[in-house]
Amino acid sequence: MGQIAKRQAVVNPENTFFSVKRFVGRKMSEVDDESKQVSYSVVRDENGNVKLECPAIGKQFAPEEISAQVLRKLVDDASKFLSDKVTKAVITVPAYFNDSQRIAIKDAGRIAGVEVLRIINEPNAASLAYGFEEKNNETILVFDLGGGTFDVSDGPKHIDTTLTRVKFEDLCSDLLDRLKRPVETSLKDAKLSFNDIDEVILVGGSTRIPSVQDLVRKLTGKEPVNPDEVVALGAAVQVGVLSGDVSNIVLLDVIPLSLGLETLGGVMTKIIPRNTTLPTSKSEVFSTATDGQTSVEINVLQGEREFVKDNKSLGSFRLDGVPPAPRGVPQIEVKFDIDANGILSVTAINKGTGKKKDITITGASTLPKDEKLKELGEKVPTDVKDKVESKVKELKDAISSGSTQTIKDAMAALNQEVMQLGQVLYSQPGSGGPTPTPTPDGTTEKSGSSSSGKVAGEGEVIDADFRESN
Repeated sequence: MGQIAKRQAVVNPENTFFSVKRFVGRKMSEVDDESKQVSYSVVRDENGNVKLECPAIGKQFAPEEISAQVLRKLVDDASKFLSDKVTKAVITVPAYFNDSQRIAIKDAGRIAGVEVLRIINEPNAASLAYGFEEKNNETILVFDLGGGTFDVSDGPKHIDTTLTRVKFEDLCSDLLDRLKRPVETSLKDAKLSFNDIDEVILVGGSTRIPSVQDLVRKLTGKEPVNPDEVVALGAAVQVGVLSGDVSNIVLLDVIPLSLGLETLGGVMTKIIPRNTTLPTSKSEVFSTATDGQTSVEINVLQGEREFVKDNKSLGSFRLDGVPPAPRGVPQIEVKFDIDANGILSVTAINKGTGKKKDITITGASTLPKDEKLKELGEKVPTDVKDKVESKVKELKDAISSGSTQTIKDAMAALNQEVMQLGQVLYSQPGSGGPTPTPTPDGTTEKSGSSSSGKVAGEGEVIDADFRESN
């Protein structure tokens, strides 16, 4: 981990993992290009998920498992520094992370034995830290350019040559040109101009490049500042807000990508547009596509493209029991709810019968299940396993009772036991080694229009938990 891993990467590149976050919460079909830019082997499992191969021990790991090891090390270091046990955390992620990736990060936190209080965008964390001591009302532009995509290794080979700044900037000129458009687009979305910007903050290792700083200076007409560790400081400020120690700051995050449904002709109909402030909730009324239709299928999508095939399917479910009627008559209300972490829940309600079905996008993790659960069980003490099994039984009984509050209480109790299980697992000898182990764990149309009835392929749809109630 850390410098030790970095040093041995030169002679052991195929067993050294880095820049894992680019693979978290994604399918192998989405990361073909990225998988060729790392020195370790990135492979596809039987479900199309990403796995990282470690030849030294003959095992494959989900990206979340490797991320959990990093989080565990950070938690241990923080606990030693504070002389107190750290059990909760705020984690920052790139602004472009979609729903799947955010949930996967929460999974990594759970494996590491910490409760993830909030997931916030890295640029938001940077602005939060920078504005913490500021008393004036200012508009801040955060320019976040990391170095993760430049971490390319081709094995233990050495290149001995001189690279001048002029040559380096010439090689990077096309990349520098590509940096302009996102800045202009973000200002347009925010209905701002460069004249409205008071300060410019640079975040990420690549913003240390002089030509990048010159580009930002010319674009904005402002002298940028590059404070160290500003993202981590912003996460710390958010912890203070959530704990009540900081009371004069409110962080309003936004969703990075639009959310919607599949409609006629394979077109995505947006329900919640990107840059909507979180948390948020919005409803739309849809109807049936054909006469006598008795069910509708809801395909939840995320992205900015017009057609379904170009966006990401987060999950789909079917609402049955629609009374037969002419097309366009039944009213199906679809409600999108997004919490402060950007986690999505969708509810479809038949306004005629009151029947509904809910879906929470909780299956984004690519963590293995059956074989890893067995492996985990063998490592956990009997008394800890008994407590977890007891809470699982209580949750099953609560679900049978039908009481919403009882179910919530049972889930909370189970989560606490799972957290304890993770801590027990990582406190065992050898827990700091290279073998991390996880904890247990439709198409519709607007009124009067027709529907395509298509469902995204299974390999591209995230597993989702849903429940039905009358």
